[in-house]
Amino acid sequence: MILLKSPQEIAIMRDANRIVAEILAELANRVKPGVSTWELNEYSETLARKYRVRPAFKGYRGFPYALCTSINEEVVHGMPSRERLLREGDIISLDFGVIYRGYYGDAAITVAVGQVDKEAERLLRTTEQSLYKGIAQAVVGNRLSDISHAIQSYVEERGFSVVREFVGHGIGRSLHESPQIPNYGSPGLGVRLKAGMVLAIEPMINQGDSGVEILEDGWTAVTKDRRLSAHYEHSIAITDNGPEILSRR
Repeated sequence: MILLKSPQEIAIMRDANRIVAEILAELANRVKPGVSTWELNEYSETLARKYRVRPAFKGYRGFPYALCTSINEEVVHGMPSRERLLREGDIISLDFGVIYRGYYGDAAITVAVGQVDKEAERLLRTTEQSLYKGIAQAVVGNRLSDISHAIQSYVEERGFSVVREFVGHGIGRSLHESPQIPNYGSPGLGVRLKAGMVLAIEPMINQGDSGVEILEDGWTAVTKDRRLSAHYEHSIAITDNGPEILSRR
């Protein structure tokens, strides 16, 4: 069942997601060669205390950290590590969520570590823009798969592939609510979009083939061909005046 949110609930979620956006921006400023993913995780917990929110991912279904740090071929759910140091030319996805006044906020960005090559730059730019193409379809009266189709079309026209094993989701008092939002599909299918829906839309885009596999830690998803992957995510509210990006500073 899809839970519609009242204006009062959306106002709380706007605050929750603004905090997520602020924390991600501060984390992105710490990304540079030589920094460990452990340091980034520790800093995310410090920032959560500063903003008086609870990290949403820590302990969720057993995930032990506040921050997901996915480097290069890692797609999502990368585990912070003291030994894993960022290197010039890496890309790193930072996925972070909070709980604020009983509601969840959730967003992700991918950041270049120093100078990256032109194909990596193009992957990051395409993935971010595909997110906005999907958000543009999140309007009252459209079908859910209109979001999915917009993302897939934009990405595949540029020679990249869409991860199919992980999807976006509704969000509210639970981190993962209905509906699931694939990043692929034909247009005009699925539930009709209504004002009050709050969705976390999150394309995960691969440089090569779309296949992924899970490492032995049970969490980290990587591309099967070990080529790069990027991830962007916004939580948005559907309103009568169009989509509102909640996870924006």
